[in-house]
Amino acid sequence: MPASSHARRLADHVQHLLGSGPFPQPGGWTHMGNVICDVSFQPRCKYERTLRPRLLHLQLSWPDARTVCGFQRRLATEDLAVVMKFNHAQKVATAHAITDLLAAHGVDTSEDLHTWLDHQVNRAALRTVKGVGPKSIDYIGNLVGRSHVAVDVHLRAFAVDAGVPDLPYDQLRAVYEEAAALLGHDKGGLEHAVWRHRSEGA
Repeated sequence: MPASSHARRLADHVQHLLGSGPFPQPGGWTHMGNVICDVSFQPRCKYERTLRPRLLHLQLSWPDARTVCGFQRRLATEDLAVVMKFNHAQKVATAHAITDLLAAHGVDTSEDLHTWLDHQVNRAALRTVKGVGPKSIDYIGNLVGRSHVAVDVHLRAFAVDAGVPDLPYDQLRAVYEEAAALLGHDKGGLEHAVWRHRSEGA
């Protein structure tokens, strides 16, 4: 079955369950500590109940961490697990590694990161961080105002319900992007609408 047929099935499923929109893009962060912690801590985490309150607390507690350099200075002297109230060594390590990589590449603000992600070589550099996969790359882009489809378990389940097979990441992302184009929606907005629909029903 060609990809266009998959996209048509997905588009029909979106219209049936979610209506015709509009689907606004999700809000991101301008505070880089939040951007980094969001992408580092969110896998397999109940976002609204568990992670978002911690991110809001981080933003208030470390206002100087709105830049990568400011966040890096905080990490050098304070325990991220304590301020996040999230004792997960690998997720903390991922946040440290992303911070160090961005700082080494001269990325300091959310605007810097938005532009830096234009280049495939930079996206590939992020993939070298343990815990950062293709979904994380698309997700961190959305956090700084780009428009991507970050395919997670919720988007996969929604696609399966629509009759779309369990495709590899890049292929399923392309199906979502094509479905968004068919419906005339922003792809990041469509992704967020599907994610919210599935996560609230989980």
